[in-house]
Amino acid sequence: MIWIMIGLVALIVIIALCGALLGFFAVRFKTDEDPLVEKIDAILPQTQCGQCGYPGCKPYAKAIADGEADINQCPPGGQEGVEKLADLLGVEAKPLNESHGEEKAPEVAYIIEDWCIGCTRCIKACPVDAILGANQKMHTIISDECTGCELCVDPCPVDCIIMVPRPSGADEWVPPKPGEKS
Repeated sequence: MIWIMIGLVALIVIIALCGALLGFFAVRFKTDEDPLVEKIDAILPQTQCGQCGYPGCKPYAKAIADGEADINQCPPGGQEGVEKLADLLGVEAKPLNESHGEEKAPEVAYIIEDWCIGCTRCIKACPVDAILGANQKMHTIISDECTGCELCVDPCPVDCIIMVPRPSGADEWVPPKPGEKS
């Protein structure tokens, strides 16, 4: 009977030590996200295109929150995005800074599959993993995942990736024929 009591006490001590260690590390390595950064990031279009000068929407949101970037550097978000950011931050809206690019209708990448050589350069360039394919095999775009950032276009050595207007419905879109620009 005494060994059972000693075992229970030892188990309770071990559990208490583990709990104390978890509590210590939870406080020591706590990483709270800034709620303002989260709100700004929610307004941004999540294209991860880098046109704003930052590697993605979250770093741009953090730069805006920290006062390091202006609210008008996101062409995919357009003037509407600038106005939403101005409302959120309580500042005056500005015109879109066109040195970062021009506002345009949403697009999606399209691979002319007959031309694709399977080099995988587009896959490596895609920030949202919207391209399917394997080395030396044809690739294709998952259009619902594609943000239209155009980062896959330049790396393609055979120019088989084109940007087309984002379809509003799957039944409305017809892929372009090889050699046909849309």
